[in-house]
Amino acid sequence: MIILTSFVLFTGGVAFFTWYSLRKTNLASMDGYFLGGRSLSGMVIAGSMLLTNISSEHLIGMNGNSYVNGFIVIAWEVTSSIALVIAAIFFVPKYLKMGLTTIPQFLENRFDGVTRTMVAAILIFSFVVTLLPIVLYSGAIGIESLFGVSEILGVDKTEGLWVTVVIIGAIGSIYAIFGGLKAVALSDTINGFGLLLGGLLIPILALMAIGDNNIVDGLVKVYNYAPEKFNVVGARDSVLPIEVLFTGLIINQLYFWGMNQTIIQRALGAKNLKEAQKGLLITGLFKILIPLVIVLPGVICYYYFQDTYFDQQDTVYPQLVKKVLPVWLIGFFAAVIMGAVLSTFNSVLNSVATLFSVDIYKKHIAKNVSDIKLVRIGKVTSAILAVTAIFAAPMVANASDGLYQ
Repeated sequence: MIILTSFVLFTGGVAFFTWYSLRKTNLASMDGYFLGGRSLSGMVIAGSMLLTNISSEHLIGMNGNSYVNGFIVIAWEVTSSIALVIAAIFFVPKYLKMGLTTIPQFLENRFDGVTRTMVAAILIFSFVVTLLPIVLYSGAIGIESLFGVSEILGVDKTEGLWVTVVIIGAIGSIYAIFGGLKAVALSDTINGFGLLLGGLLIPILALMAIGDNNIVDGLVKVYNYAPEKFNVVGARDSVLPIEVLFTGLIINQLYFWGMNQTIIQRALGAKNLKEAQKGLLITGLFKILIPLVIVLPGVICYYYFQDTYFDQQDTVYPQLVKKVLPVWLIGFFAAVIMGAVLSTFNSVLNSVATLFSVDIYKKHIAKNVSDIKLVRIGKVTSAILAVTAIFAAPMVANASDGLYQ
């Protein structure tokens, strides 16, 4: 009962705050629905960017990855901070000056209309086929592990995961369909603080337990048990060779933080250039701290469980949570995982709806469409894609190398 109460209080509180903040927002206009009325502050942009990026596939998948491979996966976060600074200084000023709604619009200005349409179609396809199902499935794993949905319903684990996927998909769709970008961004900000607080609790409590209430002693014990897990320089045969940091990985990060519609759409909805740049720089600061939440716990898992879960690495983080977290906090942490899932899911839905409505529908089907109808098209698109993602999510179970890979 305590678990359920803390879960409902946090999740319900976020929903109420979002609804209350949206009362005076015009969601019938294109800018109002797709860009939050271009009214987002730096902190809201940072919270939304962070939660759009960090979801259950990071909490569960990346911790599972570090459980197997160690600290070398920290490279994803370090290079993110570099890319965010570059994007804030060089990319965002140009985007805002052009008054963009989508990144493919920039590509049309730089190249041609064919490039715009082709990239928009590729992005839509990739988001629906890969990102959305992974977010739903990894979130379902977390909720199932913490709440035991299958046991409560009296069904097997596969059916329990299905039910959880449907519930998460339905709730996430409501945010994206009825609230637009501003609802997504506001809920992301609150969930972001919850993620940092709840996420940091896990390694802190674990290290205190290991070190007899002394965090430093606990960390020393974990290090002495497996010093190779703390190596941040990847060998050539590792999942992240050191050479990759200065070649493919940094290019990947520049795209992700500077041209990925789901991320940069928050900056496009900023009040002004100053707030947009502030949002990216704050996000970069958060990304330096995030390994404490999505990498360190995985290494701690190795101390507790050795190689027991190497063949099921995506289940090891929930095992650690149940081991170290007090019962009265499990509901709050489940709400944090739910919030992270919803944030990424509804962010991607909103971005895909924006891409289809602006770059496909308005560009090729109805050039003179009114804002009201375009927003309606966006809502219908979100609904269709949400259903598609829900049905595709269980297929992610076949990812043999783990969710993050």
